Amino acid sequence: MSTRSTVPVADDAAEMAAIAEMPTGARLKEYTKRSGPGWLQGAITLGGGSLAGALFLGTVSGYSLMWVQPLAMILGVIMLSAIAYVTLSTGQRPFRAINENVSPVLGWAWLIATAMANMVWCMPQFSLGNAAIQENLLGIKDASTPVTVGICVVLLAVAFTINLFYESGGKGIKLFEGILKALVGVVVVSFFGVVIALSAQGVLDWGAIFKGFLPNPSLLFKPAGTYADAIAATGAASEWWTATIADKQRDVIIAAFASAVGINMTFLLPYSMLKKRWGKPHRGLAIFDLSIGLIVPFVLTTGAVVIAAASQFHAATADLTLENGDLDPKFITDTIEKREAALPGVPATAADRELAAMITKRGNLALATTLSPLTGDAVAQKVFGIGVLGMSISTIIILMLINGFTFCEMFGKPGDKTVHMIGCAISGICGFFGPFVWKGASAAALAVPTSVIGGAMLPIAYMSFLLLMNSTKLLGDARPTGARALKWNLLMGISTIIAAFASVWGMKDKMLGSIPAGKIAIGVLAVLLILGIFGFISKSKKNA
Repeated sequence: MSTRSTVPVADDAAEMAAIAEMPTGARLKEYTKRSGPGWLQGAITLGGGSLAGALFLGTVSGYSLMWVQPLAMILGVIMLSAIAYVTLSTGQRPFRAINENVSPVLGWAWLIATAMANMVWCMPQFSLGNAAIQENLLGIKDASTPVTVGICVVLLAVAFTINLFYESGGKGIKLFEGILKALVGVVVVSFFGVVIALSAQGVLDWGAIFKGFLPNPSLLFKPAGTYADAIAATGAASEWWTATIADKQRDVIIAAFASAVGINMTFLLPYSMLKKRWGKPHRGLAIFDLSIGLIVPFVLTTGAVVIAAASQFHAATADLTLENGDLDPKFITDTIEKREAALPGVPATAADRELAAMITKRGNLALATTLSPLTGDAVAQKVFGIGVLGMSISTIIILMLINGFTFCEMFGKPGDKTVHMIGCAISGICGFFGPFVWKGASAAALAVPTSVIGGAMLPIAYMSFLLLMNSTKLLGDARPTGARALKWNLLMGISTIIAAFASVWGMKDKMLGSIPAGKIAIGVLAVLLILGIFGFISKSKKNA
């Protein structure tokens, strides 16, 4: 028996139908007024992970990989659009839909992985926000514990208060979304301002930048051309460096595809749309919303960071003399040790050390310092500080929001304000301790299992919605058929396969002490995929 939507929508079908018939400009204007859930997606994806990933992309491969993050996000948005289509066509909560039409095992695994990610990944966001305030905005390098506690209290209080607006409904949701749009805007303007400043200095090669947006899969297997002279200078070690840099490029490309859309984003989108009481008439609006709220800010911001990092750090070593406390000299030492172990009897040379320096990770302090000649150190640090703080606080807010949704589903209390705010608070309180525990072995002990579980569950979530898109029981007449079905299945299939490959690649070497956590997760992933497919087939037959 099919369960159809009983959820009322904010605008009636006639109004949305009238908007759909408007000229393009007027239609987009009306859609912009009604946008919201897509901006929440933008707020969560523009976090510390995006900043670090974009910095590393630019540092390792220059402008050559400008195409990676936009393409990764487009594939992610294909899946998010499918999630939106299924949710808005049925009005059902996805947790229930997966349990009833695919497998309760997959539904609960999706929910638990999302909740775990919300609580653990809030920690580095508090650390990032605290560092932005102390180091970039206040110029403090070694703050006392009371200062750190005070900053974290403020971050938690602000995020919790903004979530209270959301839970109040109606105008509160509009205020919440307005604040998130403003924060995303601050992030985009701050980092895009960096590109404008660097362009004014005349240090950007715009021809190479635009060329970098053309996909170049060969960089999965060979270093960027800018390394050619430096690699040749290492003589007998050139083959080792060629393989090492190619491996690093491959890892950063695959990591970008694995992290563009996180497991908690797949949970946030459908529940934020249902919270706004969107329904079938809003399916066109939902895709537009994802485009302007997620794709545009993500591409502009990450592109700006890649450009800035590439212009300042790619194939360069001069910044390594800066005493800004934001570099990683241990990486250079470890890399040289690996090089010497691989080629015993061939001692490392200055050329080897220079190459190791070229591929060293940099951070936001180092990147901010590169603007100093143009803006002065104080302004440079403030520009980056504002952008990084905007990233962290917006992500904290959304992680808390998603955790509220997961707790409501976990305890069978959909829409319960008290349960929702308890879930928000738990995620925020976990994050509060980030600056104190998100370091060294403690960070690894938390990050490894969370990244492994989240990585394993992302392709499971994708596959679940791929199956739901083909469920006559769930979608009824809304199930795509003919050419539309072929298009959806092809695009979703490609996205799911790439997500699965990227997840397996990222997990295969993950260790938790002596435990091969990644390999265990890959086995669990395979079992869940089989359970999901057979569960879907079995449930479909019962309702045939």
